Amino acid sequence: MFRFHPRGGASALMLGAALSTINCWAKAQTALPSVTVEAPQPAARAKRVAAGPHARTASVRRPPKPRAAPAVAAAGGAKPGETAGAARDGLNRAPAGQTQTTIDRSQFDNRPSFSVADVLRDSPGISIKQGNGPRDFGISIRGSNARNGFGIRNLVIFDDGFPVTQPDGLSRSDLIDPHAYGAIDVVRGPSSALYGNYATGGALNFRTRPGGTIDGVEYGVDGGSFGYLNNYLAAGKKVGNFEGSLFASDARGDGYIGNSWFNTQTVNFLGTLQATPDDRFTFKLINNDLTARLPIRSSLNQFYQNPFQQGCATGATAAPGCGTVSLFNNGFNGTKSTETAVQAGLGRDDRRTIVGGRWEHDFDNTTTWRNQFVFDDRNINQPTGSTSALGDYPSYNFMSDLTKRGELLGMDSTTMVGGWYNTLTTTGTTWNVSPAGNATLGLPQSSLYQSTTNYGVRAREEIKLIPTVTAIAGIGWETTTLNGVNTALSYPVINNPAIVGATVTKAAPVFTNTAPEFALIYKPDNEWQLRARVATGYGTPQVSNLFVLPSGLSGNNTSLKTQTNLGYDLGADWSPNKSVKVSATAFYEFFNNELVSQATPVAGVTYTFNAPRSEHRGVELAAQWAFYQGWQFTAAYTYLDEVYTDYTESISGFTFNRVGNKIPGISPNELTTRLGYDQMSGPFQGLGGFVEVQWKDGFYMDNANLLRAPGYELVNLNVHYTTGLISDYFKSLNLYLEVRNVFDRTYIASANNIANSVTAAGVQNPASILANTTGSIYAGSPRAFVAGMKIAFK
Repeated sequence: MFRFHPRGGASALMLGAALSTINCWAKAQTALPSVTVEAPQPAARAKRVAAGPHARTASVRRPPKPRAAPAVAAAGGAKPGETAGAARDGLNRAPAGQTQTTIDRSQFDNRPSFSVADVLRDSPGISIKQGNGPRDFGISIRGSNARNGFGIRNLVIFDDGFPVTQPDGLSRSDLIDPHAYGAIDVVRGPSSALYGNYATGGALNFRTRPGGTIDGVEYGVDGGSFGYLNNYLAAGKKVGNFEGSLFASDARGDGYIGNSWFNTQTVNFLGTLQATPDDRFTFKLINNDLTARLPIRSSLNQFYQNPFQQGCATGATAAPGCGTVSLFNNGFNGTKSTETAVQAGLGRDDRRTIVGGRWEHDFDNTTTWRNQFVFDDRNINQPTGSTSALGDYPSYNFMSDLTKRGELLGMDSTTMVGGWYNTLTTTGTTWNVSPAGNATLGLPQSSLYQSTTNYGVRAREEIKLIPTVTAIAGIGWETTTLNGVNTALSYPVINNPAIVGATVTKAAPVFTNTAPEFALIYKPDNEWQLRARVATGYGTPQVSNLFVLPSGLSGNNTSLKTQTNLGYDLGADWSPNKSVKVSATAFYEFFNNELVSQATPVAGVTYTFNAPRSEHRGVELAAQWAFYQGWQFTAAYTYLDEVYTDYTESISGFTFNRVGNKIPGISPNELTTRLGYDQMSGPFQGLGGFVEVQWKDGFYMDNANLLRAPGYELVNLNVHYTTGLISDYFKSLNLYLEVRNVFDRTYIASANNIANSVTAAGVQNPASILANTTGSIYAGSPRAFVAGMKIAFK
């Protein structure tokens, strides 16, 4: 099932990576010193001489612009003179009145950026945890997805405005290589009025680099500790009425935990054609192939004993702290064998393909009609524990909307109305994994037919009441239809696969939701912007949630309801000059029937339940201060206080009141700070570096708040260098070297929620017992060295 691909040519490429001592915090610079590259071949030189004195002999790269500061403020509405098409595009980037941060490429172009974890921590409100794979990270906005066991839920993700969240609400970050992107927009708070189902936490929009800004070809390579190697290529051009960009990467590594090597390839293409003065066509293609081995999540005690799961070749000779799974010897019933992840061959072999098209038509200078279609196919083969999930999940997403710029009652106005339809229908099968090695499949354990369909309409109005005050009102209405048939298979006769029992559970719930929002922006001058917002969000369960019991086995969990939240935001943004930007937001959100997930005894399987009422409140701070020439300090801080206000949990027939308990998985404090310096002039111009500190506070792992995962502080160091090149062929060279986790801290990168348990007398087991509950923890990376280089061609 899994084939390891040798890293052909890795030696030469690693030599290039080793040369990378320093990269381009380039956009933090003004003029850069030029480095002369050897002149072109004599024949080429002779041609230029023959062409006469006006022939071009060499070109110098235009000096990079100063490093762009991230937009840490909410948008202030449509800009004067902005077209309706640009205003519509802005709704995916920075919708007016919303708490929003844009992470510009200049913030991560000077470092080895392997995954979203390397870039999104620059935004407040964001929390990251390791998922089931090298680039599969759980992304949480305001704690929205922190309880989920894998993938991303409770927020909607776009890539250049094309949705990459499937109709069942699941997103995965495997297909995201940050090298491809020019900016990332983080939209925070309930957002279903604009983005529909699942946007209870907000939205992310990843924007690839426009072809015109690449204007040629760039090749880069990152390499370093634990066999990591990433070769990537970006090509782009703007020719006449067409602009296109293509990104491709090949990343692989041995992993720092036992049984975690990976090999993944990504292609991302964006092309836009201005067919007529009034018609624009955009084409989008993303493809990601992933082959990876996967370790078993540990208990807290196993993490303390053996965080990186070394010495885990076989279950019989496993070192203390190794995770194991129990597998049926015959692949379907009877006696079992205990095996490690290496021995069983656990992992993932997945493919994700997204194809999208968009047509925009301008009726006039103030009115744009946008139509968009996306085909999204997720094909999985995931032996992640004692069972393996196989299936193909194709989905279709169509949306259409009309945006109008103009006046309403004499006031500047932007109006958007639209509708959408999306659907996913498939049958997936869960198989028993047998102890034959290499994730050999036994007999099927269950099959699930599932269908998810969403359709709805939305409307939004932005109006400038007076020059300093903008009001925003929006509403969305949506119907979601789930249809599931789960067939749980049993084999009652030992060693006789011919006798099969089947238990069929069906569910076909229909959910109808409405989400209004209202916001005010007050901008008294160029320094200050004040904002207030009240908005709602909703998220329906996945079909697969309806058929998993707390034990991890198939069963009836079909009473799940839609989760909804009502949120209030108050914020202020202050920018007294170009050197200082500060943004602060306080929020308070009230959840009903919050969908909370926790790990089960079956590895890789989570159980989902509704907590009737809960409250999420917190503070988000972002700051940037260029306090002296070449020096810059940035900080992103999030405080979260999230509690159950109505929830009684039933365990083995005994009930426990969780009111006032912290929701598990939520770190109350997270902080990322960076202090950097870049030489602005002189012989060392283009040389720079930074020190970065990440702090994540400890958090509870269970509903009873008995077991706590420890927090951590990490320090990263970076040096980088960038220079323009004088050549007919080369434009620039970027080099960088980074040391991550400088002090080699052993820390928890991911801890899934665990279930509480009770004694026969109905007494909850203490933390000392819960600390042995497996299926929860992945350790973070020990100290790692990563170097990289990037060269731009004309």
